[in-house]
Amino acid sequence: MIRRWALPLLLLAFGLFYLLPLTTHGLWIPDETRYAQISQEMLLTGKWASPHFMGIRYFEKPAAGYWMIALGQAIFGQNLFGVRFASALSTALSIVLVYLVSRRLWNDPQKTLVSTVLYMSFVSVAALAGYANLDPQFTFWVNLTGVALWFCFDSTTRNGRLASWALLGFACGMGFMTKGFLAWLLPVLIALPYAIWQKRFRELLGYGVVAVVVAIVVSLPWALAVHLQEPDYWNFFFWHEHIQRFAGDDAQHAEPFWYYLPLLVAFSLPWVALLPSTVIHAWQAKRLPKTAFLLLWLLMPLAFFSLAKGKLPSYIMPCLLPLALLMGSTLADKLAAGRSRALRINGWLNLVIGVVGLLALTWFQLKKPVYEHGQETLSLVLVFTFLFGWIIANLLQAARPLKLWAAPVIGSWLLVALVPAALPHSVVYNKTPDQFIIDHLQELHPATALLSNDLGAASALSWRLGRPDVTLYNTVGEVKYGLAYPDATHHKVDTTQVQQWMSEARKKGPVGVVMRVKGDDEIAEVALLPNDGQRYEQGNIVILIFPQAVQ
Repeated sequence: MIRRWALPLLLLAFGLFYLLPLTTHGLWIPDETRYAQISQEMLLTGKWASPHFMGIRYFEKPAAGYWMIALGQAIFGQNLFGVRFASALSTALSIVLVYLVSRRLWNDPQKTLVSTVLYMSFVSVAALAGYANLDPQFTFWVNLTGVALWFCFDSTTRNGRLASWALLGFACGMGFMTKGFLAWLLPVLIALPYAIWQKRFRELLGYGVVAVVVAIVVSLPWALAVHLQEPDYWNFFFWHEHIQRFAGDDAQHAEPFWYYLPLLVAFSLPWVALLPSTVIHAWQAKRLPKTAFLLLWLLMPLAFFSLAKGKLPSYIMPCLLPLALLMGSTLADKLAAGRSRALRINGWLNLVIGVVGLLALTWFQLKKPVYEHGQETLSLVLVFTFLFGWIIANLLQAARPLKLWAAPVIGSWLLVALVPAALPHSVVYNKTPDQFIIDHLQELHPATALLSNDLGAASALSWRLGRPDVTLYNTVGEVKYGLAYPDATHHKVDTTQVQQWMSEARKKGPVGVVMRVKGDDEIAEVALLPNDGQRYEQGNIVILIFPQAVQ
């Protein structure tokens, strides 16, 4: 019964708790609006090789990830579901990989089910499934390289090995075209020490050629196309996005080397209490080929990312699949042996987290309301529903750990299903401006020129209107490189140019402006604009509609 129904039921749960909530909240700035706009621009312009952000060259990432988001918008429409579908699909495919590789590793339906349930209920995995950026896609391709590697070493026939190495090459090629050279490096970090330990280095060299050839065949056409269109692409992408980010003194998001250790613990919620026994179990079985491979799969990427100076939390998402496999094996053994202590502790720990969250929200709501009384009642009800659900689910695990070991899954699924739709207005108004823009599309559509002083708001405006031609007002940010091209100067104006720009733009028709106004600098920027526009405000986002000037 487990073998027949486990995967279909888990995918059904994925559809209910992960796919349905994709449309319950607007796009987060700056990431989601940026990826939505770049992929939409590919659809609108037909420029598929070289990514452009509101008409400006944007060489921070390769093209394949944008292709997938664009495909979602082409199939489901240029809407919230279409933009986020690629992330949800990538996560679903990663769940399938957990199911397939755990079945190959253990040949045990119980361990397969447990490992798959653990992975898809990690709060970090569940949350990223509904977030439109490239991390879920890249995580899937890196996960596929790990799975393919195990199949490479575990296959007993020549055809099986050839197919596995070819699959590895395909995954490397697609990962490379999604986020860069890391997709080629990470499997080497795992395969090389494992092959040396197993005395299979010659096999690695011989069959590895197959993977290299397939990876080149997959990625070379795009690599050549983007080079022909934009000769400086590889110079910027390699040196700025790889070398500088890894080793540069001015690397973005610089963090200490231990940064990922507490994050890995947090990312394993709601199964944190299983980590100690998982580590002990894995260490004791480290000489077994399966366990050794999983440890290399987990620790080598973690060590590499820890050495890099530039760090973001999502970088270690590929480490969660081997962690789920190790944790699933440990938990399944505990269930078979009737050992419940770790599960009981896990239930009580999660219950305490839920109670603390409930008390904190109640206190703030009484003393300094997070949700406005009367106006956000539904959102508050949804948050309390999640918290009570989380507490009850983990109370069940604490009370009946062997029978109801999977109860925390309900808490994780309630989190991703309810909380995004229950965000307070103070967050929604400032972090998801596309929803505010929707309310004023009728006024913005006739505008012949668009202006914004914030990249996130500008990309939300561009995506909602389906127009890349938003002029940036006194802001540069991550498009600094693209704006340095001589043919991109018309995409920006500063405070000394904006009045002349407005005067010229209004001669041609109405002008739509979306401003982020948070401090004195932004107030001064708004003060330089004409004062005869129609004004709408929500949070720190201001929409201004200026009519065509009378000539």
